Amino acid sequence: MSESNLITITTYEDAREVFRQKDLRQALYDDGDVVMADVLVNLHGDEHRARRRLENRLFRRDTHAWYERELFPPVVAATLAPYIAQGHAELVTLSHQMMMNLAALTAGVDRPLGTPEETFDLYSYLMLFIEGATLAHFAGDKTAKRSEVAAALRAFDAEFLQPSVERRRLAIQQCESGQIDETDLPRDVLTVLLRNQDKLELPSDVVLRETCFYLLAGAHTSATAFVRTLHNVFQHFATHPEVEAEARDDVGFLQRCTHETIRLQPSSPVALRWALADIELSNGVRIRQGDKVEIDLNAANREPSVFGENPELFNPNRELPPGVWRWGLSFGLGMHACIGQDLAAGMDALGGVDDADHLYGLVPVAVHAVLRADGRPDPTNPAQLDANNTRNYWGIYPVGFGR
Repeated sequence: MSESNLITITTYEDAREVFRQKDLRQALYDDGDVVMADVLVNLHGDEHRARRRLENRLFRRDTHAWYERELFPPVVAATLAPYIAQGHAELVTLSHQMMMNLAALTAGVDRPLGTPEETFDLYSYLMLFIEGATLAHFAGDKTAKRSEVAAALRAFDAEFLQPSVERRRLAIQQCESGQIDETDLPRDVLTVLLRNQDKLELPSDVVLRETCFYLLAGAHTSATAFVRTLHNVFQHFATHPEVEAEARDDVGFLQRCTHETIRLQPSSPVALRWALADIELSNGVRIRQGDKVEIDLNAANREPSVFGENPELFNPNRELPPGVWRWGLSFGLGMHACIGQDLAAGMDALGGVDDADHLYGLVPVAVHAVLRADGRPDPTNPAQLDANNTRNYWGIYPVGFGR
């Protein structure tokens, strides 16, 4: 496709309008089809609506509350405990392990042994799936990496997914025969897919990729936001030492830090769409069928007329106009808005937090747990960016616990 077929959107309002266009199809993961082919985020139209309608049942407020208040705290504590005992950790690895543990529950990937070896085995699969999904940004041999990811997908299917499928099929049969109640079924994506496999006409390879998508998306995006938020919080404390003692235990403040981090550093710096029909935007820009549209989230999320003075600076107490989310447009809008945004980052406080009812999100809860353990950057071993990726991911981020 020639350069003239690329339409770049840089302003906040234009980006909002483009996100809501029904004739623009997802294009961000075209190179990652080894993992992402036919998964929810890549579907369009009726097929997308049908699958999302079913999977949305897992992302209701009551389920979010269950994850955040009951399921996730013990996972965070168990993941952090050995590192706190050692007095140090590497945040990139720790964050992916922590978020993978929860994402596996959400996706429906069982770990019956519950051993450290089994966790590290699943973690090795996860990291390969992440590379497969973000292949467009991989700096090495993409053909070799694609083959490696495809082989890992087959091995993961045999080792983890098929046993998980069999357990759920048995539970579904027991529910249908009245042996167990509906509430006894696992609350995960795999169960939803299996119960509706005939209705959705899903072949087994799509069930495999959809489950992997939820595993990698839930783990990777949350883990990335977690490390980036902690980095920004550490930097903020260095320049505002007077707020550190109180802010370390203020989860509402840490949620604002998470939202501000996601605005400034979205999981993907751009959103990409293919035009399925001719479109004319309200500003007069014409998009032709077959054009590729790039939404520059870094530009849209830093527009001074929307986000105020010095929009490029990290400011968790930034005041915003009514109707503007603290995370900007990083979670998208319209049919492809991130299905797990409330689970990861909680509800937008919009100037106030009701402690009894407010959901902070899994990332702020995890950030709070690290700070409560007095986590701090290791002054003898500075953090480094990942040289093999163009998205400015952290490669290593050493921290110490306690003074």
